[in-house]
Amino acid sequence: MATTSDERDWWQPEVYAKHFSFVPNFSGTIHALLKPYLASESELLDLGCGEGRLTVLFQSQCRRVVGVDNSPAMVEAARAAGCNDVRVGDGTDLDAAGIPANAFDVVFSNYALHWMKRDPAAVVRQVKRCLKPGGVFVAEFGAHMNFSLLRMALQSVLNAHGYSGQLHALWYLPTASDYKAVLENAGMEIEHLEWSSCPTVLPTDIRGVLDSLFPPFVECVSDPKERDAIFNEVVAMVKPLAYDNQGRWTVDIYCLRVVAKKPL
Repeated sequence: MATTSDERDWWQPEVYAKHFSFVPNFSGTIHALLKPYLASESELLDLGCGEGRLTVLFQSQCRRVVGVDNSPAMVEAARAAGCNDVRVGDGTDLDAAGIPANAFDVVFSNYALHWMKRDPAAVVRQVKRCLKPGGVFVAEFGAHMNFSLLRMALQSVLNAHGYSGQLHALWYLPTASDYKAVLENAGMEIEHLEWSSCPTVLPTDIRGVLDSLFPPFVECVSDPKERDAIFNEVVAMVKPLAYDNQGRWTVDIYCLRVVAKKPL
């Protein structure tokens, strides 16, 4: 998942793939929104391609597919998965990754934009720059209230351990009205914009979510044993609400789904 260049690469593709195998599986809504723009002559940029599981699928549907991610580890995993053209790049400066202007019919992003917090408006400007006139930006990403239960629990546990725990500062989680303004200020024409609650049953467990996504939230904790203890305390705190009598963990995912066009 693409991040901005001032963050170190802490991603572990194998751990992420194990605990978040559901992420590349399109929801019916985003698949329906994207499908009209996938054609044999389409050129598609996958922004925040991660380990490339969707990027590979697009290669069989489009004439040209380029994947970009700011994590070198994820880019290597994408290459190993069979991605033909995948590059390390920052969402706020795609030109530095060799992504030209007016080159793509589609820019797609799946659960990556919330990591691009430093300058979300610059990301949208870069998307517009890369699109051909009339090209389309289709995205789904974490939004307002995403992972609220885990974030509040981790905030509480970090505070109890003597750390500030300003978790909200690590992700960009806009409301629909927030992102509408970002798109319009960039000169994009909004075709579809919705904020949606997507409660998701995990393929593994809640500790896997913490191990996969939350390491940067606890970088203030230098002792690995204390970090482990903090995560264990979070698991215990959320279990009464997130664990059911069938042994399943559910997370409170909230997302924005976007379709916006570059004017002709």
